[in-house]
Amino acid sequence: MELGIGIGWRPEIADAVDELPGVDWVEVVAENICPGHLPAALTRLRSRGTRIIPHGVSLGLGGADRPCEQRLADLAERATELGAPLVSEHIAFVRAGGVLTASPLLEAGHLLPVPRTWDALKVLCENVRIAQDSLPVPLALENIAALISWPDEELTEGQFLAELVERTGVRLLIDVANLHTNHVNRGEDPSAALDELPVEAIAYVHVAGGIERDGVWHDTHAHPVTQPVLDILTELRSRVSPPGVLLERDDDFPPQAELAAELTTIRRTLAAAGAGTRAVAAGGAGGRTATSREGAAVGHSSPAGRERVALAQAALLSALVAGTPAPEGFDSRRLRVQSRALAAKRADVVAKVAPELPEILGRGYRAAFLAYAKSRPMRDGYRRDALDFAEQLLVAGHPDDDSARRLLTRWWEERAAAQPPRRATRLVRAARAALVRR
Repeated sequence: MELGIGIGWRPEIADAVDELPGVDWVEVVAENICPGHLPAALTRLRSRGTRIIPHGVSLGLGGADRPCEQRLADLAERATELGAPLVSEHIAFVRAGGVLTASPLLEAGHLLPVPRTWDALKVLCENVRIAQDSLPVPLALENIAALISWPDEELTEGQFLAELVERTGVRLLIDVANLHTNHVNRGEDPSAALDELPVEAIAYVHVAGGIERDGVWHDTHAHPVTQPVLDILTELRSRVSPPGVLLERDDDFPPQAELAAELTTIRRTLAAAGAGTRAVAAGGAGGRTATSREGAAVGHSSPAGRERVALAQAALLSALVAGTPAPEGFDSRRLRVQSRALAAKRADVVAKVAPELPEILGRGYRAAFLAYAKSRPMRDGYRRDALDFAEQLLVAGHPDDDSARRLLTRWWEERAAAQPPRRATRLVRAARAALVRR
């Protein structure tokens, strides 16, 4: 299925996307749209015949738990609502702990790398098959960018992806910016990964920008696409003709002319790389096959295998978001960098989903949130995180300014009203009553 050249649709650039020439399709973050209430800009695009693909970020198919039925149902509903030809997600875990480890369930608020081990591969394959059976259209999975490496991995990225495709027939979404990120941060060779992965299974390709700080590449999606990323796109195109290539931009959005120029650069890169090559057509990932090393191509993961993956992922996530010691074999410095990046992302996303908080707290918002994040892992998404942050501030008697504290109390009460009153709730209300009596 040919998609052509696309761009990631975001509300901030909806008008620009509507007017950009030569955009054949768009990708939307699945969790950010509501079936039955599509933004008018998306409805216009669909009426013009522009294909729309929902891109999920919260399934956590690489996690030790089986996929949540409700999350799968939500993704399926969005695919149907949009008339999508396929849906995409990530090869990642986003939460850990819970029943399998008899420990608190922790949310990362971010995509974290799956260990490239046979145990993790079997768990991932079973989760993918569950997802495939629940979705009305084909599924494509994306390789992710990472700051950290798991110790004692048993497969390279290319081998891991090849085994995944062989065992499940899933399609691939190859992000060439992520291949560059893993080259800088983990020393992995993008050319070797491209040589090993089944390029004929590619459904489409992501291209995005980032920035390097202190030897670490940050996959920001907020900077222009760099030449090294375009070089990897050239290498990929020399091997295969991808059905679709999409420009991602998630923040610090440039003017429409700059987006158009980046799309033009991508088109020219593909055209130059394709001239005179004998690349095969991609997008034709076949059915599930039964051949595999380790002898478990279509079998289920064992309970013991899931438990081993669960314990390893919970230990890593706890070190990242709850301050527990680094698991053996990990680079402690890199874990600290990742931990700070997760906390900064939490602060940024909470500021977006609850913009009243930085307005009320002013310049003190970020420092206060980062202090809160050190001792309070996210437990149930960013909106709950915003409420928990405000609650903790109020229980501690902050902010110091009486007017700001009244505003924060009112904000919190309006949004926490549907929640059962807890001890902290009573403390907040008592604090408000004391303010009123002054």
